[in-house]
Amino acid sequence: MADFLTGMRISSSGMAAQRMRLNSISSNLANINTTQTPEGGPYRRKDVVFESMPDARNFGEIIMSTDPKGSFQRVQGSDVVSDKKAPLLKYEPDHPDANAEGYVAYPNINLMEEMTNMIQASRSYEANVQALQSSKEMALSALEIGR
Repeated sequence: MADFLTGMRISSSGMAAQRMRLNSISSNLANINTTQTPEGGPYRRKDVVFESMPDARNFGEIIMSTDPKGSFQRVQGSDVVSDKKAPLLKYEPDHPDANAEGYVAYPNINLMEEMTNMIQASRSYEANVQALQSSKEMALSALEIGR
């Protein structure tokens, strides 16, 4: 049963990480035309940094691991970083946020890139849902054999 739970924890960590990534992408898409933020300047594109973590609930489980290659790894979103790219300047002298030369600074967000990232994240989420469902079905089948 422990192996089934390990698979479920790993799949659920992948789902949580992809959910975090989808939230970041949604924020990027919602702010694609935001020229002013409370911090000042245009919105900066956000991206999630993933990190692998040992799949153990405590230090004792890591030490007592019998896996010769090390423990299984799960994923987690460790940070959300802002893009450092320069904003896109568009000449719009009538815009309220235009500078002295008539240029407005827009976020450097590519709609197609964000949509591609969203499709990739949603498919990764779906794959983790399917893996979790398969683990659950295997665990139920194992319990049925024991009856």
